[in-house]
Amino acid sequence: GVTGRGLAMAAAKRAKMAQQAAAEAAAAAAAEGDADRRVLAQFKSESGDLLGPPLELPHNVTPKQLQILCNKLLQNEDGDLPYSFFVNEEEVSDSLSATMRAQNLTSEEVLQVVYQPQAVFRVRPISQCSATIQGHADNIVELYFSPDGRRLASGSGDKTVRFWDIWTQSPEFTCAGHKHWVQCIAWSPDGAILASAGRDKEIRLWDPTTGKEIGKPLVGHTQFITSLSWEPLHLSPTPHSSRLASSSKDGTVRVWSVSGSGGHTLMSFTQHTKSVTCVKWSGEGLIYTASQDTTIKVWRAADGVMCRSLSGHAHWVNFLSLNTDHVLRTGPFDERGRPAGDDLRAAALERYNKFKESIGGEIMVSASEDNTMYMWKPASEKKPITGRMTGHQKGINHVLFSPDGRLIASGSFDKSAKLWDGKTGKFIGTFRGHVGTVYRLTWSTDSRLLITGSEDSTLKLWSIKDQRLVKDLPGHEGSVYAVDWAPNGETVASAGADKTLKLWRQ
Repeated sequence: GVTGRGLAMAAAKRAKMAQQAAAEAAAAAAAEGDADRRVLAQFKSESGDLLGPPLELPHNVTPKQLQILCNKLLQNEDGDLPYSFFVNEEEVSDSLSATMRAQNLTSEEVLQVVYQPQAVFRVRPISQCSATIQGHADNIVELYFSPDGRRLASGSGDKTVRFWDIWTQSPEFTCAGHKHWVQCIAWSPDGAILASAGRDKEIRLWDPTTGKEIGKPLVGHTQFITSLSWEPLHLSPTPHSSRLASSSKDGTVRVWSVSGSGGHTLMSFTQHTKSVTCVKWSGEGLIYTASQDTTIKVWRAADGVMCRSLSGHAHWVNFLSLNTDHVLRTGPFDERGRPAGDDLRAAALERYNKFKESIGGEIMVSASEDNTMYMWKPASEKKPITGRMTGHQKGINHVLFSPDGRLIASGSFDKSAKLWDGKTGKFIGTFRGHVGTVYRLTWSTDSRLLITGSEDSTLKLWSIKDQRLVKDLPGHEGSVYAVDWAPNGETVASAGADKTLKLWRQ
């Protein structure tokens, strides 16, 4: 038919353009050096789709030249989108020939070159402390920016939650009501409510615009609350965030219905036999819980049925992270903190689906007191998808997928942070330099930088590409328990044992 012929002609035109682009890239590389030795290369996407025909390239072609070529083959309107290139999971950093040499590859066979899109925007590294703000009267144990990056909240041993004005760099609201330490806080993905909980076994809800409490405390747990997780906005039965999960030392997980007037328990999950350390509400309508009973359990959020129990760790499971964490946290807001549409729930759904497709589905990583980590596809499989991820010498406190879902960073009592491949779990490198436990990690939104916070009172800023220390950020007078990089990339906040909050900027 006509359409078939039209498509075939378009495809032929594309292939021709690709070859023309390849010839140009080859000519450019040839002009710069040894173009006699050539290699036949085939571009491939992360999911394995071939891009254009195999191309004959000079063996010393650089990543910059590969990028120009890749953009032409993909016919990107913007012309110069950033890509990284990999041969057998190893990044081409210098030239194709150097990568081939390192792997003892010959130019006899077609070389498969996998291209991987990088963040188009860049987050500038922070370099100085722009404010030190007093206010809390005890350790600050948690702090998080709102999903749009415009507000900041903290929870402290002084029994209060505080909101901070980032623009004027001063305290905004002090929220009293808890009867004991506040141990965890969580922003709803639409940014409309902050939940806090802790040693008084109660959850309180706060309005960030006024600092006032919403409704009565949510009561039901019989021991202190360890973690909170909101239902992702795209799954919410209402246009706003309306359900919240909490885990507790009492071995249970509760799901709460929340509205402008307060909330009530919808379900309670009771199959864990020891303290539940972490709860994660997945974008797939499941709830994942980690426990000191060494298991991770998977629950259906719709009816509370336990789907499976994941075993493998030999000691407490301390923390869980999903490769979708960042897109779930930011819901409808883009990397500048702007809503991606008027209908927040629809915007969140669109962002989630697009991200999930780019990453090839949800993966979870678990970190344990047994010094190891595992990777899982908890929505469908009960066995880990990788071998045990070993290397840390002591228990692991914190683990976090990068915002683009491609890397994992872990922080441990062994004073180091480590970097792992977010698909294969392969060890990439170690960040050494702290002289105390690494308590917390936070990524820049473009996944190019990592900050670690430690018992040694410093923050350290690391470059992911060359795995080196970019900047030492001293200034706190005690352990740093909490650090967060605003989702809009502009500010980093840190806090800890010295009761002060610090803001860091470029």
